[in-house]
Amino acid sequence: MRLTSLPYPGGERGWIRGGVARRRHSIRGITLASWLAVAVGSSPAAERQQSFDSEPPWEGHNNRRVQPASVRQDFGWSPTTHHAGGGAGEMGGFITPAAEPAFYARRISERNLGEPLTASGSLMVEKGSGHTLIGFFNANTLNEWRTPNTMVLRVQQRGEIFHCHLEYCTSKWRAGAGVIGRDDPQRDRIYPKELPCGQVHRWSLRYVPDVVDGRGRLTATLDDETAVCELPPGHKADGAQFNRFGIVNVMKQFDGGGSLWMDDVTINGEREEFATEPRWGGSGNRRRYETVVVRPRFDFGFSPTQHAGGKARGELGGLFFRGDCRYPDRLAAYGDRLERLTLEKPLHASGLISLGRGVTDSTTLIGFYHSRESLTVNPSQEISWPRDFFGAAIEGPSSEGFHFYPVYRNRADGRSGGMGKNPPHIYPNGTSHEWTFDYDPSAAGGNGRVTVSLDGRSVSIDLRDGDKIAGAEFDRFGLVTPWVDGNGQHVYFDDLSYTWRQ
Repeated sequence: MRLTSLPYPGGERGWIRGGVARRRHSIRGITLASWLAVAVGSSPAAERQQSFDSEPPWEGHNNRRVQPASVRQDFGWSPTTHHAGGGAGEMGGFITPAAEPAFYARRISERNLGEPLTASGSLMVEKGSGHTLIGFFNANTLNEWRTPNTMVLRVQQRGEIFHCHLEYCTSKWRAGAGVIGRDDPQRDRIYPKELPCGQVHRWSLRYVPDVVDGRGRLTATLDDETAVCELPPGHKADGAQFNRFGIVNVMKQFDGGGSLWMDDVTINGEREEFATEPRWGGSGNRRRYETVVVRPRFDFGFSPTQHAGGKARGELGGLFFRGDCRYPDRLAAYGDRLERLTLEKPLHASGLISLGRGVTDSTTLIGFYHSRESLTVNPSQEISWPRDFFGAAIEGPSSEGFHFYPVYRNRADGRSGGMGKNPPHIYPNGTSHEWTFDYDPSAAGGNGRVTVSLDGRSVSIDLRDGDKIAGAEFDRFGLVTPWVDGNGQHVYFDDLSYTWRQ
């Protein structure tokens, strides 16, 4: 009996016995006729299924770069200090930005976006680094930045000076912001005022639920400067619930910590002077620990967990940061080897997805990519999508929370596209969803069309004239980083099905 060796993606070689090709690990859904077609030289399209019941022979590139960092949180009531003015007694201390929540706050009667909120007091920000939220929040929903159910000042220390931002986030992760300084919406730029550290400042925070067209308005003052943020249509209807006022660390990922202090605080008309210990409470505000959520230390690939909704433990995912195409160690991928795929024939993928944590200015990409071109180091950050990528993105803008939408970029001239009209939202709440991706080369008058769906709701984008002709090649399917740097997401996929031969 003749044995013929055939190459397969993943570095293995199959074999043919009596004209039937077989593999050393399971490929579900591929018919006997498909394998026979390989033996006689034709190549019908084939899909591979991966349930991650065990670790697959996928290829990783910079995807595991964990380097723990030591976090110190040491803030709350301070009975002897008076940095923020007045007599002894104030609140504050050393606060570290980290993925894990830490707060010190007063419990308030629960309020929502239909009710007014007011707070004021004195503030002293020490020199150094740090990133802290001051304001109204919900202790039950702290998870990321921007975290839902918040109306806060955001204080960012930058050595001798600090910046002060104003922001909110609804219960559906839709956010808005302002700044003490100047905002230029036409150029999509903000110009924060450089405020001196080491001095006592007076601040206030005020939310009015009904202004123009019944929308809410959030206003902040710092000394004689004012920042205003009006809620766009629909945000107030999202709702938000607030049950605390106090200090919260910014929950992006680990960064340098710093100290600030507050005194003579008035919350919804009730004054706190801190001369004696207040009836406030803390969580995680007095501790030291190690964290692995350190930008840009990627930590994704096969995971023996069960977040995405698969039938058994084992899935794809983890901590996924945006990449940075200027540096080789800041581009990462984890994917299955494919036969050469092009834009001349259809592509398909589907599976389960769960977004557990999503930080503002973060992106996850899943789809078809090229092991060399998609990970090319170059000085340009003009386009976020990697070359030779067709797939789906989880991304903002922050005013809309997170969308799941189609993305593409070819090779020859770097043409790209993404988003589409009214893409579905995906919330970072751990819910399992079904998703699909399809590329149809004959649609849009032969230009080609990319479509994704989430729980049956689909969105499409058409390739422009010349995009398909310019071409792209794919030899991997999986996760690959964008080319413009940013923050991270915790995201998981399972029960994947995807084209591996056309």
